[in-house]
This record gives sequence, C-alpha cells and structure tokens, in this order.
Amino acid sequence: MGSHEEDDLDHLQSSIYTFPESVQNVIEQVLPSNDPLDQPNFNVVDYINTLFPTEQSLSNIDDVVNEMEYKICSIDKEIRSVVRGQTNVAQDGKAALDDAQKVIRQLFIHIKEIKNKAEQSEETVKEITRDIKQLDFAKRNLTASITALNKLHVLVGEVDSLRTLTKKKHYGEIVPKLQVIMEVMQYFSSYMDIPQIKQLSDEVNQIEIELAQQITSDFKEAFSGQNHKNFTQLTEGCLVLSVLDPKVKRDLLTWFVNIQLQEYGLLFDENQDIAWLDKIDKRYTWIKKHLMDFEQQFGVIFPPDWEVSERIAVQFCNVTRENLSQLMQKRRGEIDVKLLLYTIQRTMNFENLLAKRFTGITLDSTDIGVKNKISVPAVIEQVSTNPFEEGNNERIDDEKPTTSPFSNLIGRCFESYLNIYIESIDRNLAELMEKFVADCKTQPPGSKDFDGVEGPSSVLSSCADLFVFYKKCMLQCTQLSTGPIMLNLAEVFQKYLREYALKLLQNNLPKIGSGINSLGTSMSSITRDFRDLSTAGLIQNFQSFLKEGDSTRFSKEEQSRICCILTTAEYCLETTQQLEEKLREKTDKCYNDKINLSQEQDIFHNVISNCIQLLVQDLEAACDSALTAMTRVQWSAIESVGDQSSYVSTIVAHLRQTIPAIRDRLSSCRKYFTQLCVKFVSTFIPKLVQQLYKCKPLSAVGAEQLLLDVHMLKTALLDLPSTGCQVTRKAPATYTKVVVKGMAKAEMILKVVMTTTECPKAFADQCRRLLPELQIPEFQKILDMKGMRKQEQLLLIDQFKISSSMNIPVDSQSYNKRESPEHEAGKIKKLEKLIKKRM
Repeated sequence: MGSHEEDDLDHLQSSIYTFPESVQNVIEQVLPSNDPLDQPNFNVVDYINTLFPTEQSLSNIDDVVNEMEYKICSIDKEIRSVVRGQTNVAQDGKAALDDAQKVIRQLFIHIKEIKNKAEQSEETVKEITRDIKQLDFAKRNLTASITALNKLHVLVGEVDSLRTLTKKKHYGEIVPKLQVIMEVMQYFSSYMDIPQIKQLSDEVNQIEIELAQQITSDFKEAFSGQNHKNFTQLTEGCLVLSVLDPKVKRDLLTWFVNIQLQEYGLLFDENQDIAWLDKIDKRYTWIKKHLMDFEQQFGVIFPPDWEVSERIAVQFCNVTRENLSQLMQKRRGEIDVKLLLYTIQRTMNFENLLAKRFTGITLDSTDIGVKNKISVPAVIEQVSTNPFEEGNNERIDDEKPTTSPFSNLIGRCFESYLNIYIESIDRNLAELMEKFVADCKTQPPGSKDFDGVEGPSSVLSSCADLFVFYKKCMLQCTQLSTGPIMLNLAEVFQKYLREYALKLLQNNLPKIGSGINSLGTSMSSITRDFRDLSTAGLIQNFQSFLKEGDSTRFSKEEQSRICCILTTAEYCLETTQQLEEKLREKTDKCYNDKINLSQEQDIFHNVISNCIQLLVQDLEAACDSALTAMTRVQWSAIESVGDQSSYVSTIVAHLRQTIPAIRDRLSSCRKYFTQLCVKFVSTFIPKLVQQLYKCKPLSAVGAEQLLLDVHMLKTALLDLPSTGCQVTRKAPATYTKVVVKGMAKAEMILKVVMTTTECPKAFADQCRRLLPELQIPEFQKILDMKGMRKQEQLLLIDQFKISSSMNIPVDSQSYNKRESPEHEAGKIKKLEKLIKKRM
C-alpha cells in the first residue's frame, strides 16, 4: 500500500463523521446491524462499562483488546479492497459509453433505411389506386346525372299534371303531387342557374299563386251568401293551403276570423247600452254561443291543427280589450270600484274558461299578458294571529292562482283604472281607522284586560283587524295585478300604519302627572308598614316629608294601558316586517325594491321606547321622595349602625309592589321588560349617587349606615327582574353589569368618606384607587360630606391633583386586595349579618 493511501486511512481514523438522520436511516435499511459500535448514539463509556461491569471482569482485558485489534485489521482489509476496486471504475464507464454510442449510430442507420422503404411503398400504392379513384369519380358523376334526369322527368310530368288538376279544382289529388313537386324543387335549388330549371321553377311558383287565389276565392264565394256549399272542396283546399306558403293560410284565417266577428262588432258598438261594463257577461255569452255554432256548422272544414276556434276566441279577446279601453276612457267618471271589480271578476272567469278549453298555441309571445290571476279571492275569515307569519303562509300560497296563456289577454285594459280600487281601499281604511278611534274612546286600551288581577297584556283587537284587512287587500290586489299598482297599495298601507301608531297608540299613552291616585297616600301607607323596622332615632320627620313631597303617579289602569300599547306596538313592528316581505314577494321584480316600510317600523320602535320611558319615569317618581328624605336625615347625629333605613324599605317596597305587575303584563315581550329594568337602574343609580353627595356632614357611623343602605338597595336591584316571581331566574348579564358598576361607585364614595385624612397623600391615593374616574368637583363634594371646611380642603385638593397627574393605575401592586370593592362588599355583608343577630 502506498504512502498516499496510508495517509487517507490515517485521516479517516482520526476523524469522526456524523451523518444526517435521513442518511443514517438509509444505511440502517441497507446494512442492518445490532452491533453497538454501529449505532449513531454510540457512547464509549457505556460500551466499556458493558464489557467490564465489575473489577473482576478486568482480568479479561487482554482478550478483549486482542479481539478489538482483530476487528480493526479486518475492517482495514475490507476498506483497502473497496478502494482498490474503485480505481478501474472510470475506465470501465468510458468503455461502456463508447459501446452505447456505436449502437446508437447503427440504430439511426436502420431507421433511415426503413423510412426510405416506406416512402417507396407509398409511391407504389398511389400508382396502383390512381386509376381506381378516377373510376370512382366517374361513377359518382354518372349516378348524379341519372338521378337529376329522373327527377327532372318527374318534375316535368308533375307540373303538367298539376296545371290540369288546378283548372279542374281537384284539390284532393293536388296535395300529394304538390308535395312531390316541392321536394324535387328543393333538390334543384342549386341548379337555378340552368335556364330550363329556372323556367320550371317559375312555372311552379305561378301555379302555386293561382292555387292560392283560387282557393281563397272559393272560400269567399262559399261564405258570402246565405247558403254555404262545396264544403268538401273547401276542406281539400285547406289541405292544399297547408302545403303552400304559410302567409296564404294566415291571410285566409285573418279574413275568416274577421267575418266571424262582424256581428259582434255591430251588437256591441260603443253606442249600444249592452256595451257597458255592467253587461259584460253578454259579451262572453255571445262568443261562447258563437263558437259552439261555428264548430257544429264549419268545424269539419278546417284541419284540427289550424285551431280556428282558438283563433276566433283570441281575436275576440283583442277586439274586446280595445273596445273596452276606448269605452272606459270616454266614460271614466261612471266607473266605481264595485263595477270595476265585477267586470274584472267576470273577465277573469272568462279567461279561465278559455284556458281550460284551448291550449294557447296560436298566441304570439306579445299576446300573452303579464302574470295575472284566474280567480278573485274569497273573503278571508278573521284570525287573531299574525296573518303574515310563517304559520299562515300555507293559506296564502294555496290561494295563489295559476297562470295561463290567456291570462290578462282582456284584463290588461283594466290596469290603468286600478287606482279606483286603491282609492276604495283608502276610503275603507279611513272609515276603519275612525271606528278604531271611536271604540278606543269608549274602551281605552288595557281597560278590558284590567280586572284587578295582574296578568299578561293582550294586543289590541283593532291591530289584528287592521292586518287581516291588509292581508285581504294584498291578496285581492295581487290577483288583479302585480305591477306598479302594488306600489300604490304599499303607500296606502304605510299611511294607515302611521295613523294607527299615532291615533291608536301614541295618543292613548297617559301623560306624566295625570294619574288619579297620588304618591302620598301609597307612600304613607308603605311607610307605616315599615315603621317598626327602622332604628330609633335614625331618620327624623321622614313621614312628614313624604306628605309634603306628594306627586301624582300612574294608576294601575294607566300602567295596564301602557303595557297594552307596548305589546301592541311590538306586534305591529313584527307584523310590519313580515308585511314588507310579503309585498316584495308578490310584486314584480322590477318594482319590489321600491317597497320600503322601514319608517313605519321606526315609528313603532319609538312608541315602544316611549312606553318604556313612561314606565321608567313612573318608577322613578315613586323613589324621588324617598331619595330626598335620605338627604334630610341628620347623618352626623347617628350614634350606632342599625337595620336598613326607612327610605330604603320604602323604595324596596315600591319596587316589589310595581315590578311584578309590569313583568306579568309584559310576559309576551320579555326583552322589553329587560330594557325597562336596565333603563330604570341606569337613571336611578346616578340619581342615588347625586343624592349621596347631599348627605352632609357624615360621621363615621353615619357613613357606615349609609353604606349598609346602599348595599341593601344594591341587593334589591340585582333581584329586581325576578322580584315576586315564584321561579327565581338569574338576571340578564347586561342588567347585572349596569347595577354592579353603578352601585360600586356609590359604595366606593362612602368608603372614601370613611377613610381618614391624617395623611393627605394616602387619602388622595385611596380616592384614585377606589374611584379611578373621580373628578375634582366630585372630590370636593366628598370632602363636603366629611364636613371639612374650605380651608382644610385646599391641601387635600392639591394632593389629589398631584395624584391624578401621576396617573396611578387601578391594578397597581400597591392596590391591596383588601381595599377592592369586592372586599368592601364582603365587609358590608358581615355587618348586615351582625345586625340581624342583634335583632
């Protein structure tokens, strides 16, 4: 072995190589081994410890070393053998490449030879088939010539025969010959540049013209006198016309249909009394009788596929539509809604009859009217539920008429007069609204429901009557037209929705201060009931103040009326939304986007908001006197903390007496009861906070008493939505959040009042922590509650400004958990339990 190979081996032995994990996995698959030396995570120390686990095993160290040296020598020999084997790889590869190139060159030569032989074979085949192709072309030309000569012979013979039969009027024999001639002429259409063929074509056209004139003349002659004849010949003539140019048939049918309606034009001339709308049935009776007579006398003349009866009926509809349009335009002032609806109903019935009798195949697309309905709707029986809700969709869909090709064929002439129908609906709704208002004066909303027992408020019956009438009008109008008239109908609906909201709902809401029962009587009785619960000496002259501050409130009947109007407004809101959807669904797509009842929905929203606001103001009015009484208590003279104060008991008693009645009456619209509660606490709690600022000066004991009162009010407010309810429900999260946040501020104000001012900086920091949003005017009010003089307040105000400028965060580490609002609430609960034990 050379020195170079030895250097490489030494380098390999002195280096440690670590392969990537993917390479290592491939090596393990190709050369699997359980030898620890082959493992990638081989550890020398662990391996030696395995070989020599104990000191006694070291006696075999020489054997182990010899075995290792033997393995090393074996591996070295294998490596040298592999290295030597790779020295000739380059030479062997080059020789193999040369051999492959030689084979490719030989293959290219063979392919070139095959291509040359294929080209020679192709030339040989062309030489062989050249004569065959010439013979094939000759055969085709000969066959075409023979065929053309045969057809020309047939054409000449048939033309002569056709000329003879035409003169003799043998129409029955003409039809097959004419069909053959037309088929042959179609064959010669590409040979018209040949004079003989062109001459024959002109002759055939001339014969067809003569046939058309002759048959048309026969029809006119046959139907010009009183005695009709030659019907068999006319029937065969119709068969001939079916083969000729379609225009000939159309002209003949137009003439024939017009003479069939000549009598109709004379009988129902616009100067005749029988032509007016009130006798429109006579028009339809005449055409029905005339069609029956026609089919009995002349029905056999015309082929069934000519649909002559249908053509007469369609032309009758067109003439009738034009005549009625002209007549109604001249006598528009004589049309009233009753006459108009009667005429439309009779017309729709006749169009329905035509749809059952005929297929409408003769109608052009321009003759088919826009969507119209077949029948006039029946009167819809009154229901108390929402007429537009999903449960009633089935009834509406069942009444949706089908369409037919004859729909609106006559009736379209009435569309420009449907405003008379809309005006009638307007008048009917005006009368209905006056009736609602009159009924409301004799029986105000809610009076029917109020019998001294609290219960859910029902929707005004007039509301259900209004929407049932709307449904009837909408169905009837859609059966007349679904075009622009639906926009007019929607405008009328909007007008009376607004009137209903104003006259029946908004105008019947009681005004604040108009109640019969005064607050004084009820508050005095409540005060007497809770007199024994108050601590002696806590509140002085409370009852006398209540009597001085009496204010009028809503009676129970008025509360019931407000709740009834609220539930009615909610019903109107939901039904108006569904009414808008139905109107859009029934109206043509090009108009339905213009239907918008959002303003009317906003009006009902406003009525609901007004009802809630009135109830909230009524609740607040009963609490104002008690809150004012709280400010007149001499809090600095209170010597010990007792039970909750009398004004708290008064407020709680009022809420427990009023809220259950309102909740029961609003059971059908629970979300609005929740809104009422949220609005009440949102205004009552800030008012309570403002009254707290007026309780001055406060002693430490007075502040503790006030803190207990605030906590009791907070507890009562948290339970307010379920007050008096047999099944206790958890208050909504939004409501609870408002109460907790608002009352926490009141509790923290009193906590600040109870804090000592010996260290101005600590006091200011405490204010910032307990009341992060506190402003300087409110801080001064707190100092006034503590009974501090203006001069004493200056230092604390300056320190508060410094503390505010430092912007101490509420959640700073210096804010001990024992000073949090939750901790203070726990202290208040402990104080309450202590008072109960004393009692």
